[in-house]
Amino acid sequence: MPAASSPAELFDKVPPQDLEAERCVLGSVLIHNQAMDDVVGHVQKDHFYADAHRKMFDAIHAMYEGGIRGIDAVTLRDELDRRGDIDAVGGVPYILKVLETVPHAAHAEYYAKIVRNKALQRSLIDVCTDSLREAYHGHDDIEDILARAEKNIFEIVENQTGISKNAIADILEETFARIFERMDKEGAISGIPTGFNSLDDMLSGFQPSELIVLAARPAMGKTALVCNFALAISKYAHGVWENDQAAGKPTRNAPGGGVLLFSLEQSKLELAERLLCIHAKLNGHKLRQGTLDEMEQYALTEGSNELRHFPIFIDDQAGQTMTRIAAVSRRLKRSNDIGIVIIDYLQLIEAEDKNLPREQQISSITRRLKFLAKELHIPVIALGQLNRGVEQREDKRPRLADLRESGAIEQDADIVMFLHRPDAYEPDDRPGEADLIVAKNRHGPIGTAELVWLKHALKFGDKSPISEPEGF
Repeated sequence: MPAASSPAELFDKVPPQDLEAERCVLGSVLIHNQAMDDVVGHVQKDHFYADAHRKMFDAIHAMYEGGIRGIDAVTLRDELDRRGDIDAVGGVPYILKVLETVPHAAHAEYYAKIVRNKALQRSLIDVCTDSLREAYHGHDDIEDILARAEKNIFEIVENQTGISKNAIADILEETFARIFERMDKEGAISGIPTGFNSLDDMLSGFQPSELIVLAARPAMGKTALVCNFALAISKYAHGVWENDQAAGKPTRNAPGGGVLLFSLEQSKLELAERLLCIHAKLNGHKLRQGTLDEMEQYALTEGSNELRHFPIFIDDQAGQTMTRIAAVSRRLKRSNDIGIVIIDYLQLIEAEDKNLPREQQISSITRRLKFLAKELHIPVIALGQLNRGVEQREDKRPRLADLRESGAIEQDADIVMFLHRPDAYEPDDRPGEADLIVAKNRHGPIGTAELVWLKHALKFGDKSPISEPEGF
């Protein structure tokens, strides 16, 4: 078996390219202009390896987009001459050579795919080469090198060009399968159970690919609320798995699956205490003081023994960026089939380009959170802060305009919810009650889920509880 090539040998090799395929793409479009509709679905000018071919494709594409039909060797020569590129591409002789290369203009899309694939190979080689150099030099932390490599490779995947050819007949077949699946559940929710019947009635559970923003003023209990979500979702999934095992069935992918919680504000130990307190129904203040009595200590132990089996994962690393959040989420999706990602909270995610205005930074973050939800086909919940303006009004109920950097968040989010407790402002105003306001719901109704708030146990519940969903 021949020895593997060393990095130095790899760096010296000529990058993958197919100049003949590039000429065939250009010649096909010159012979049959309508072939451009097939070609542009696969290649851009930067996909061409030869500089002359990039210039020629750019000129042809500009003329085609400008409405010019009848693009041929003569009109291409005139356009290149106008741009000052005619000599750079080899003049008229090379244009004629390109025309003579084409076996058949009907194969333009096939040639374009070859050009694209070679370009993707070159991009992958560039990314891997940079990663090799960084790894050899070892100046940066290995986690940073891995995060950059994963980000760059993912960008290659994101930037692939291709025309979707999903016919409506195929889409409808999949759509009807999903509709009938909902009907078979006899009114059960279609998404991931939230743990609150009043909220499930509005949202039908958290849906795959949705970006959900939960915002509130400080000390309203939004972290406690998402801990309640995490426990309900993971408890449901664990219950399905246990039932399958008891019945001797293969384990199903229960709605919800595992929960990945990014805590940018609190430590994993603080969150674990919160989860224990909620699950074991303990007094949080007594737990922090270490003054639990014998019965409460027993409940703590029992709760811990149950909680350790729930599929909850906590990442509390400081200085989180979207690159790292996406990388960790992909890994946990592959290894543990997580069903939801929760981020506490949005405004603490560090921007990767700190020179941008803050509003553009938030816009980039929310857009990438939405892409992450679509890529992993799971809901992503991001907690957010509200402006102080809400406290300066007589009516303290939050509105969409109260979101910090509200434009970008409101635009990208599928669902925007506000947590509001009237007794946080007036102790005698509906004490122990909370409103979970669904202010935006891209795919359904808006409204308010009325909850009760057990502050001592950090626990929320339905104000008018009805039978809990199976598995809770």
